[in-house]
Amino acid sequence: MKITAMKTFLGTFANRSRALVKVETDEGLYGWGEAYSIGPDKSVEPIVDYIFEMIKGEDPRRIEYLMLKLFQQFRFPPGGVGLSAISAIDHALWDISGKAANLPVYMLLGGAVRDRIRVYHGIGGSDGVAVSDRAHQMHDDWGFTAFKLSPYWLNPESERWGRVCKAAADNFEKIRAGTPENWEFAFDPHAKIFEPIRALQLSNALAPLDPYFYEEPMRPEHIPQWARLREQMNVPLATGESLYSKFEFLNLMTAQGADIIQPDICVCGGLLEMRKIAAIAEAHYITIAPHNPMGPLATAVNVHFAAATTNFKILEYVNPLGTEWEGWVDDPYLPEDGYLTLRDRPGLGIEINEDAVTDNAYMHWQRTCPVRPDGGTGYI
Repeated sequence: MKITAMKTFLGTFANRSRALVKVETDEGLYGWGEAYSIGPDKSVEPIVDYIFEMIKGEDPRRIEYLMLKLFQQFRFPPGGVGLSAISAIDHALWDISGKAANLPVYMLLGGAVRDRIRVYHGIGGSDGVAVSDRAHQMHDDWGFTAFKLSPYWLNPESERWGRVCKAAADNFEKIRAGTPENWEFAFDPHAKIFEPIRALQLSNALAPLDPYFYEEPMRPEHIPQWARLREQMNVPLATGESLYSKFEFLNLMTAQGADIIQPDICVCGGLLEMRKIAAIAEAHYITIAPHNPMGPLATAVNVHFAAATTNFKILEYVNPLGTEWEGWVDDPYLPEDGYLTLRDRPGLGIEINEDAVTDNAYMHWQRTCPVRPDGGTGYI
């Protein structure tokens, strides 16, 4: 079997541009992968074309060999943009390999260690009461018992920080009062905090109400501050969506800078690299809650990773129904009682509607920095 073509499809999902990659072979088998919209989004297609010249004619089932070859043949370490394209190709190679073996991908990874995958969903509301009401609706519809939300009910760029922390605690108390005790709520400050002491103050405000985890309060560049923050906190500290490859995660974990890591399978290098990151994490007694604000194709890849990974904790999930993705994927993974059930289907277990993907229009999407009272910009 040989790789004969790679095609990139740019489209839109939930007001954000996305790229899907299709890898084709001379035996008629093909596979699909999803790239993270790390930006610039239009860079994915020329990088995929560049990569195709490196591995055309190769056997797509030699995933370890092909991934190593790509890492070696990039002129410099590929970084986030290059790894996003590599990740999508990796997904497609696993999809092909599973189809060729007539097995689900998780069987190629050693088999399932669990029967279903627990998921959480993002949630919001004007106050803690509104969040509670929304959580009950999502539980009634899909069985969710785990959620993630922003801790900011006041503007962190303009309000006194003590008031920001108090509002977070007050609204979390309302959420706890309005929901069952066994439901989980995680908080994501979204790396907006520059001063580590403020990250600790916000964590301390939330801690008495037992948050599930506290995600990426600061930028990830200076690992020693993460280690120091974790030593001071009484809440599980999670991070990883902005880190790439096993080497950056190794630096974080050897510094004991996180309790939970959150690699993104669409940017860290793909399923193979994610498995290596998971093995390092297991040796450090660290669990994995993959970052996955993505479409149903990325969710499918994560399902196979989670199925075969012993130190998996929970998966971030975006429901594709009612979005642009609904027609892109036939029979996406949908939650039942807050879990995704494994499928005994070859490859990733889903199929892409190529006609719908082709017809979907690309839309430019760009995050915008908040503006502070003095005119300066803040972190996003």
